[in-house]
Amino acid sequence: MAKQMHGKVCVITGGAGSIGLAAAKLLHAEGAKVMIVDLSEASLKKAVADIGGDNVMWSAADITKSDQVRQCVARTVDRWGKIDVLFSNAGNFGVVAPITEYPEEVFDSVLAVHVKGAFLAAKHALPHMNNGGSIIITSSIVGVKGDPGVCAYITAKHAQVGLMRVLAKEAAARNIRVNTIHPGPVDNEFQLNVEKNLSGVLGRNATAFFNEIIPLRRHVRAEEVARSVLYLASDASSFTTGSLLMVDGGLSA
Repeated sequence: MAKQMHGKVCVITGGAGSIGLAAAKLLHAEGAKVMIVDLSEASLKKAVADIGGDNVMWSAADITKSDQVRQCVARTVDRWGKIDVLFSNAGNFGVVAPITEYPEEVFDSVLAVHVKGAFLAAKHALPHMNNGGSIIITSSIVGVKGDPGVCAYITAKHAQVGLMRVLAKEAAARNIRVNTIHPGPVDNEFQLNVEKNLSGVLGRNATAFFNEIIPLRRHVRAEEVARSVLYLASDASSFTTGSLLMVDGGLSA
């Protein structure tokens, strides 16, 4: 049976984190050549070792810096030629605080990583993408809703949807599909840190709270998010563009 991503070239930002690494492993297992991008060389080297095998590269970069993003794309193209999939997955959370007390520099940093980072990844990758390719941006359940105390992260996740919709229209002439993916609370270290902060705001254990209000009664696993990434990356989603794919256990329903 042919692998779904045989010979496809994929670039994954935030590739050393749980969702990025799970997606990299799955896409690679399905035959893709994978470039993983993240800030830490040590984390990237460990991620490549975890993936194993051939056709995996890493590149350390700050995705808010145009020259660094351009270099990652250039390294990918130099090695494997055209790009088929861009999975724009890098993110940071910020802090939990009311707007009147929210640090401006943290707000700027969160928007820079999520929004400018996704913009720069698309800006530099699109000219090198094969027609019929796919761009996937990791938004969040909070990309379609609001909650108090999380103004930077929620604003950034909404903004990514707007960016996706513009890209979907601009890239359609080349049959390049552009979609956002919206995980609910994920069973990973990133979310655990978020929930530690939120527990103080809620006045109770935030992890238990989320598990109570998610209809499927649990956090999503990174491997489950990766399977949705595979769907959007592969030809299985050949007529899906401009869409928001919820992977939230029914939380947004």
